[in-house]
Amino acid sequence: MTAVPFDLWRPRSGCDDECLPAPGETPAVPVPRQVARLLAGVGMLLLGTGLAVVLPVLPARDGQAAVRAWARRTARAFGVRLVVRGRPPRRRALVAANHMSWLDILVVLAVAPTRMVAKRELRSWPLIGLLAAAAGTVFVDRSRPRALPAAVRRAADALRAGRAVAVFPEGTTWCAGEGAVDCRPGGGFRPAMFQAAIDAGAPVVPLRIAYRCAATGESTTAAAFLGEETLLRSVRRVIAGRGIEVTVTVAAALHPSRDADRRVLARAAESAVHLVPVGAVRSRRADAPVPVALPSTGRPVRPSRPAAGGLDLAA
Repeated sequence: MTAVPFDLWRPRSGCDDECLPAPGETPAVPVPRQVARLLAGVGMLLLGTGLAVVLPVLPARDGQAAVRAWARRTARAFGVRLVVRGRPPRRRALVAANHMSWLDILVVLAVAPTRMVAKRELRSWPLIGLLAAAAGTVFVDRSRPRALPAAVRRAADALRAGRAVAVFPEGTTWCAGEGAVDCRPGGGFRPAMFQAAIDAGAPVVPLRIAYRCAATGESTTAAAFLGEETLLRSVRRVIAGRGIEVTVTVAAALHPSRDADRRVLARAAESAVHLVPVGAVRSRRADAPVPVALPSTGRPVRPSRPAAGGLDLAA
């Protein structure tokens, strides 16, 4: 039997350097400020390695609070301000978010204490990989499609145990339509991991992540990590940016029935993430759910208020 080429299974967004801001387009902070941010960010990552050592012995609630606080402060150290709109999940749920940047990892952890689903390559990232492994990340080998069902089962087991699980079902990073004029607003959600929510009887909480430049008031791709660019280049652009702000909009939870179709559920979550206006929820304590545009076909998927309740998934 002929093996399936790796690149045919791994998603490709088509976003590249053309989707990134041109040199000088994004307002920048002075070089001394950039150096200070870099040192502060590295310091927080080093602190994260220490947290990774003690995390397994901490009570679950204390460990989740520690990771959330660390993620918020690390993002801030890199010069990124976090704004949360809506009510973040606090109990078990499958959190499905769009994917644009390496910062998305910190953003999701800062908003909700989740167990992440991530590409296997993340484990080898300096410092972050160690913390991800200590936090119980479900790593997916994108070169081995046959390993995916086992990852889905592990995610379902975590949901049954009362944990929240986060995934980026686009499978790779996109510029969210904020780069080149012909860019799509995002990638389609791959349905595999949504089966974990159906099997565990857990809600799905769509999460929209959007970056803007507070200095100009416009959306920006300054924080994006796209195409073939290196992580170092992306980090340099982030620490140089003035007023980079990330807004997380928590949409209404979706409650799939036991016989729900994971493809329909994935399309519903995709619709919530890509189509709901960023300002649909006005405050962090908002009681009203964000409207969700549901597909017209398929088995029932019921939207409701955000329920209680990773990373780069090619599924």
